[in-house]
Amino acid sequence: MDILANEKDSRRLSRFSLALPVRVESRVSESVSWNEITRLTDVSAFGAGFNLHRPVKRGRLLQMTIPLPRQMRCYDFTEPQYRIWGLVRSCVTKENPLNEGHHSVGVAFIGKRPPQSFQDDPAKLFEISHQEGGRLWNVVDAPARPDESNLPKELRRHSRFPIPTNVVVEMIDVEGNITSSEPTVTENLSLSGTAVFSTLDVDVGEFVRVKSDQYNVSIISIVRGRRIGQDGIPRLHIEFVDRFFPLEGIG
Repeated sequence: MDILANEKDSRRLSRFSLALPVRVESRVSESVSWNEITRLTDVSAFGAGFNLHRPVKRGRLLQMTIPLPRQMRCYDFTEPQYRIWGLVRSCVTKENPLNEGHHSVGVAFIGKRPPQSFQDDPAKLFEISHQEGGRLWNVVDAPARPDESNLPKELRRHSRFPIPTNVVVEMIDVEGNITSSEPTVTENLSLSGTAVFSTLDVDVGEFVRVKSDQYNVSIISIVRGRRIGQDGIPRLHIEFVDRFFPLEGIG
């Protein structure tokens, strides 16, 4: 048995509490992106944890730039900064969402470049397939229609309910402050998103909060699109980020 090799592998697998600075970049769409500088809470050769102002959805890809020690890298051993892509495996939102330290994110490192399908559609979701040669994680496109046979019909995320539901849409800045709000109704609603009638001046890629007193829910969300219907009324297409909408009883 190669004891030295085993010790090296153990070091690479271990998570270390290294508070290194990290620049996190996210592409919301082909034309919209954001970045944030934070610090690692822990890191190994195969993944890391950190806190963000903004929430990110499980399955999204992020690019990170870290001054990681070379013994924990899988490539670019002589570069001062280690640029690596990671798959979001978890995003835990605590109280006072969007305030500093209230979105705890865990990522699995996948390599130096993202999959080609990400280049074609940055909003695409991915999932882990396997570990590449015992090193970085390999990813595949998440299925467009995942197996939800274990969920009741009303909770299947692709079920769309074309019924009006009273909600309030709040525009929020990165500190969690409300900059504008509008009571409105949904045009349609699913477990993971909604289309709402709205005149808010909000851009694609911006975060909003969707609140419903009727269903006692407040959801951090991201604007995925804007359009004006044939009736001349503008709509926002919104994707829920930090939780699903409680659809039980709707229908």
